[in-house]
Amino acid sequence: MEGMDNISAGKCPVMNGGHTTVGKSNMNWWPNALNLDILHQHDTKTNPMDPGFNYREAVKTINVEELKNDLHVLMKDSQDWWPADWGTYAGLMVRMAWHSAGSYRSADGRGGANTGNQRFAPLNSWPDNVSLDKARRLLWPVKKKYGNKLSWADLFILAGNIAYESAGLKTFGFGFGREDIWHPEKDTYWGGEKEWLAPSDGRYGNLEDPSTMENPLASVQMGLIYVNPEGVNGKSDPLRTAAHIRETFARMAMNDEETVALTAGGHTLGKCHGNGDASLLGPDPEGADISEQGFGWRNPNGNGRNTVSSGIEGAWTTNPTKWDNGYFSMLLGHEWALTKSPAGASQWEPISIKEEDRPVAVDDSSIRYNPIMTDADMAMIKDPIYREIAERFHKDQDYFSEVFARAWFKLTHRDMGPKVRYIGPDVPAEDLIWQDPIPAGSSSYDVKALKAAIVASGLSLTDLVATAWDSARTFRHSDMRGGANGARIRLAPQKDWAGNEPVRLARVLTVLGSLASAHGASLADTIVLAGNVGIEQAAAAAGIPVDVPFSPGRGDANEEMTDGASFDVLEPIHDGFRNWQKKDYANTPEELLLDRAQLLGLTAREMTVIIGGMRAMSVNHGGTKYGVFTDREGALTTDFFVNLTDMANRWEPVGRNLYEIRDRKTGNLKWMATRVDLVFGSNSVLRAYAEVYAQDDSAQKFVTDFVSVWNKVMNADRYDLA
Repeated sequence: MEGMDNISAGKCPVMNGGHTTVGKSNMNWWPNALNLDILHQHDTKTNPMDPGFNYREAVKTINVEELKNDLHVLMKDSQDWWPADWGTYAGLMVRMAWHSAGSYRSADGRGGANTGNQRFAPLNSWPDNVSLDKARRLLWPVKKKYGNKLSWADLFILAGNIAYESAGLKTFGFGFGREDIWHPEKDTYWGGEKEWLAPSDGRYGNLEDPSTMENPLASVQMGLIYVNPEGVNGKSDPLRTAAHIRETFARMAMNDEETVALTAGGHTLGKCHGNGDASLLGPDPEGADISEQGFGWRNPNGNGRNTVSSGIEGAWTTNPTKWDNGYFSMLLGHEWALTKSPAGASQWEPISIKEEDRPVAVDDSSIRYNPIMTDADMAMIKDPIYREIAERFHKDQDYFSEVFARAWFKLTHRDMGPKVRYIGPDVPAEDLIWQDPIPAGSSSYDVKALKAAIVASGLSLTDLVATAWDSARTFRHSDMRGGANGARIRLAPQKDWAGNEPVRLARVLTVLGSLASAHGASLADTIVLAGNVGIEQAAAAAGIPVDVPFSPGRGDANEEMTDGASFDVLEPIHDGFRNWQKKDYANTPEELLLDRAQLLGLTAREMTVIIGGMRAMSVNHGGTKYGVFTDREGALTTDFFVNLTDMANRWEPVGRNLYEIRDRKTGNLKWMATRVDLVFGSNSVLRAYAEVYAQDDSAQKFVTDFVSVWNKVMNADRYDLA
């Protein structure tokens, strides 16, 4: 090309624009700027599927028995480029599925297997996920065959199920329905460390008190799924490790019995790999050379017997390809001594053991090696509660198998939401408490009559809108929990949450409950319909009449269907949409707003619309007037945006999270605001949205857009409408 000869090799004509690492980001110039990327996770532009493609319908067309048979064949089809240990990939596939699901944390519902996020950074390159890139690549022929009818997310977990079944376990069931994402969830907070496997101390207020781990984290170190197998900070101490296991598994929504079952069941198949020098491994997948084609951790000494992953080396049981009680027999039947693996990792080996009880080499049955245990395994017999459970499992193999199968099902389905979202012939019929069951609701009542009764009830617009919002805002797109369906806002613990204004809530629910009973409707439906009535009243007050869509059919859960303790994690301790937070936090109010909006499944534009409408209607928590930039309170106007962008105003801080808006000429106080209000004028992206709605021609558009987003939030948990 003419002129190209004058461009030196060191001066790339694209100005390094292809770099995507954080270090090359333009925004690094402004480290304190509000980063909206977490809301862009809901952007569908990266999705390669055709418009209208519905995975939940497509997966129903799969021949499930054929698929399962293909996976059974794959388990035994050893490949030269990654040989199967003992001729089966069962152990590898279990680990892949475990680590896909095990990143789930109950505090915010993020992580887990529901999106296939293990394909992307950082999870695909976590130290704890060494060599799982090989497991995913082994599954490619199956994924290729079934195409868009089978998501990676479903395939990962089904492969784990089939791995156990191939070894002899009767699994509890399986549900399809996990839909893949198409980009990294790079803004999910996995910890503040600047390096993988940094010491755990920074995650805890006090490392000796595991309950002081920073929320919402669950794993003890950046890059681990749960705990360090060599002990806290790599220092062996089984009792100390047990305390951290208990906290970590509790944050994954598991009790002690489930914890022991999962630990034992996960270690019944397969082995650890550390037969070599871990420092010789190549870069992880995201850092590897382009020629590796997505593979990482190249081992110069080859794989098979020389594979290096965790650094610990050996199998836990005599027969690591069979589902049996060998884990407990081995753990409880020997004395153990702390040793080092060939890779230098701390591990436990039996002081004495019969030759026939030693597992054979992965590629030569004439060679036997000592079994091993990790510090996490030793915790199962050093902690008295765990030991009692382990001994019970050891005495009753059938009981252990049943508990494990149920715990495995919970682990791999916990973030899918209620059972109605499960698809396929192997979905268990039993309703499980952790699935937050809700009975079917009626849709045969007279909606118009109920609506008229709500209008005549005497409840204020704030009562109607705030109650509906508080009921629906618990929804978490991360694990499909919460939402208005079930009307659990009337049950403990939700009825007593400070964010729900318990006194006002009880008064409103008394009225709405009476109306629901009189009209044969569920309280859940009545709460949402009441919110719609409030929106319609506000729109009419703005001169733009509108009918807010309503779909009846919600049910009312009761106490027996509700695990109150598990709902504690859903408590809103901040809600920028109602301009409230329980106390001051290290994060800024606007950062907390983004977190809540992302969990609700909102984009930045949708968040902006809801904020403007809630302020115009003046439905702040406790009736505060912060951000209510209007003299037409209760009308669904664009006044919030108009007055926010009005250059006749000046903005002055008067507290940590409080600002005065004064007339620029007279100095008269006009309004008060919080950071959540003013960020829509200060952040360039949010201001761009605010300006759209502040324009003179946007009154109708704003009402239309608000109603659309409101309807989205109210129906976020209506899986029967999908």
